[in-house]
Amino acid sequence: MKSLIWLPFLPLLGTLVPLIASRLSRTACAFLTAALPALTLFLVLSHTEAIFHGERFFASIPWIPAIGLQLAFRLDGLSLLFSILILGIGLLVILYARYYLSAKDSIGKFYSYLILFMFAMLGVVLSDNLIQIWFFWELTSISSFLLISFWGDKTEARKGARMALTVTGAGGLALLAGLLLLGHTVGSYSLQTVLDSGDMIKASSAYPIILVLVLLGAFTKSAQFPFHFWLPNAMAAPTPVSAYLHSATMVKAGIFLMARFYPALADTDLWFMLVSLTGLATFLTGAYIALFQHDLKGLLAYSTISHLGLITLLLGMGTDLSAVAALFHVMNHAIFKASLFMAAGIIDHESGSRDMRQLNGLWKFMPYTATLAMVASASMAGVPLMNGFLSKEMFFTETLHQASLGSLSWMVPVLATLGGVFSVAYSMRFIHDVFFNGDPINLPKTPHEPPRYMRVPVEILVALCLLVGIFPGVIVGHLLYAAASATLNGSVPSYSLAIWHGVNFPLLMSIIAMCGGLIVYANRRHLFKFQAQFPVSDPKLVFESAVQYITRRASQFITLTENGSLQRYAFLTLLLAVVMTTIPLMRLNATAGLRPEIPVDALSITAAVLLCLSGLATVIWHRRRLLSLLTLSVVGLIVSLAFAKFSAPDLALTQLSVEVVTVILLILALFFLPQKTPKESSPRRVVRDLGLAAFVGGTVGTICYALMTRPLDSISTFFTENSKTGGGGTNVVNVILVDFRGFDTLGEITVLGIAALGIYKLIARMRLYMPSGDYQGRPWAEDKHPMLLAVISQSLLPLALLVSAYIFLRGHNLPGGGFIAGLITSVAIIQQYVAHGVEWIKTRIKLDYQIMIGSGIAIATLSGLGSWLFNRPFLTTWFDYFSLPLIGKFELASAMVFDLGVYLTVVGATMLILANLGKLTTSERPTQQEHE
Repeated sequence: MKSLIWLPFLPLLGTLVPLIASRLSRTACAFLTAALPALTLFLVLSHTEAIFHGERFFASIPWIPAIGLQLAFRLDGLSLLFSILILGIGLLVILYARYYLSAKDSIGKFYSYLILFMFAMLGVVLSDNLIQIWFFWELTSISSFLLISFWGDKTEARKGARMALTVTGAGGLALLAGLLLLGHTVGSYSLQTVLDSGDMIKASSAYPIILVLVLLGAFTKSAQFPFHFWLPNAMAAPTPVSAYLHSATMVKAGIFLMARFYPALADTDLWFMLVSLTGLATFLTGAYIALFQHDLKGLLAYSTISHLGLITLLLGMGTDLSAVAALFHVMNHAIFKASLFMAAGIIDHESGSRDMRQLNGLWKFMPYTATLAMVASASMAGVPLMNGFLSKEMFFTETLHQASLGSLSWMVPVLATLGGVFSVAYSMRFIHDVFFNGDPINLPKTPHEPPRYMRVPVEILVALCLLVGIFPGVIVGHLLYAAASATLNGSVPSYSLAIWHGVNFPLLMSIIAMCGGLIVYANRRHLFKFQAQFPVSDPKLVFESAVQYITRRASQFITLTENGSLQRYAFLTLLLAVVMTTIPLMRLNATAGLRPEIPVDALSITAAVLLCLSGLATVIWHRRRLLSLLTLSVVGLIVSLAFAKFSAPDLALTQLSVEVVTVILLILALFFLPQKTPKESSPRRVVRDLGLAAFVGGTVGTICYALMTRPLDSISTFFTENSKTGGGGTNVVNVILVDFRGFDTLGEITVLGIAALGIYKLIARMRLYMPSGDYQGRPWAEDKHPMLLAVISQSLLPLALLVSAYIFLRGHNLPGGGFIAGLITSVAIIQQYVAHGVEWIKTRIKLDYQIMIGSGIAIATLSGLGSWLFNRPFLTTWFDYFSLPLIGKFELASAMVFDLGVYLTVVGATMLILANLGKLTTSERPTQQEHE
């Protein structure tokens, strides 16, 4: 079902909408931003009927089929549940943020970050490939970093964002390792294959490692103990972000991961011990700390941690009914927690404070908001007729039925009830301390009700709290069953969502929790006094101290290993390489193999001798820059001739072109260095380096001789046989670059473009002292641009461009191609710079090399994406033959478009570096006083 692919990518397109619509009114921007997510939600809901009847939808686009990489998506009950939460609550947050953000906040940027985060979350829940899940997983960390640090002028926002990114990013690396091991164990990165191979995974010796790594990713993302500290510090984000991250997205990603891999990894003792005990510790820790928070959002943050622990505990119990209860609480928690955060944001927005020691008696000022917040708080506390009551009843029921701890199993329901006591206590504190408990104390402004439409999202969510609590089967029955079926891989036990199940132990536990919570709250001063005895520890300070400690240790290690001597680094690197290479060579009985040697002719001997003498001369004269460059260029020329001799004309042309460009680059760069450098190495160091160089040369020579005298199974046969039929070209090298290994080439030109831009930025504002004469003191010639050079260069330019075009056009079938043509064009243009100067060129060649680089990479990428339109893998080449009068038969191949992208990128990158280096040499020279 190809339409499934649009579900995550429609919101991605929507990231551009708010940036464009931000020039309009804030309301128009909000509604335009919500358009594509609303359309996506409509498309998701259009599949609900089929999914409720047990269907699952899959869609995929081949990416690199040979290694099992593809863009694969699935829509089943579990992904449907999370997609509805992500999109539904996301739309409400968009409306809410319209009124929450101030006029000075960039609403376009905020909405763009929010939609990017929505896209990342949808990618996580809809992906059907392990590597793809991880890609979107990391994208949630990056986009949440942008959201948390939205108010970047605030220190706490920057520190909170860094902390969240560090913790979740580290967990993401562990998750990647776990997913790679999981795919290797199963033999496929397909999610469905993994879910169907649960018995194989659990029987594998790698299962404990896989489980720990995957759970590390889930626990860090869902703020499980002891990784819970980052979540409260993410409260520095705007409240709409907190409402979204804490209810339906960021922290629920870890829960989703555990639910998604439940059939493959659960139902073992190790799963129970790690997941359930971690969940229980998180549940109790979050509930206890929440009671002592004075910040309204801080209380809600720790309550989120507690409820995430509750869900994790349920998933860890390993029974089918506990998994159903976990999913039910996922949706219930999302509903009441989003409404509570929005209510807290309204209170902060309209009163100017979140401190509960100041927020007293707001009922008199904001009765409508107070009513909504109290209903949501009652749901969080598990009061009957609220949705939170139903899932908490299921939670208490499952704690009674587990026996994994043997004779200590009785402790689980007792501790669960204790957690429920604290949940009621902090919910009661939220209600009583904020809306009653006297009058406000020194609030920055007089509280009042918010704008009408700012309350609409809260009203919708609170209404759902009541509707699900009163009519659970009607509202969410089918959705819960479909999600449970997907989580349990098809086998769903019978369960009841009725409000009343008679008088039983779970009801008794609920009564104890409610009464105990009221008692705890009524006697809270004793608890506060007890808690005050412990030293206050700020997680931000602890985290920053840990980061600074690691930084200091890293600095000490760098100082120890790096003394600034490039010679020492090269020596140690080569020494390690020789040691690692020598050991296996010593086990080789005979250096020479059975392959017959090629006869040596006089021309080859002459070239080899010249090559060695040129290399030796470069070393001897390395302190005289111009002479050493000349001898080094001879080395490049001999290598080019060697490529030509051994039937590699493409490599010969490339080497020759690169050699010319490199020599020009070195001349421009070395112009700013001393003409002749003093002798720096001591005799002992010279002897040491000569010895190592001889040893390295001997070792490399031995390896080359051993390889060349042995038969090799080369992959060149495959490329030779398939070059014409598969790529449409007889030039095997070019077909490899633009077709068989086109993705590598795309990556290389991207790196080339990035490097060129980096070098340009590095030298753009550079001001260097330029010598007025050579190393003997002779001044430079007054004629900077000799007439003879200018005339010859102008005559050569059309010929060089013609040769470049010829080399480019024939590259698919004869030696040539975009890379070589690009270098020839660059040499021709740089020749004009050398002959005429920068100012003369500016008025005649008006090329923006940065745009050229971007255009080249874009063209190359788009040529690859075009193959998707024909249901082919990325960068698949199309070719065919045509005939025209006078011209005759000729070939057209889509690879030429890709090669055009390579050509533009090479020209743009080369010229961006060389032209800007040339500007440094032609700028106005400073006076002696300025130099001093």
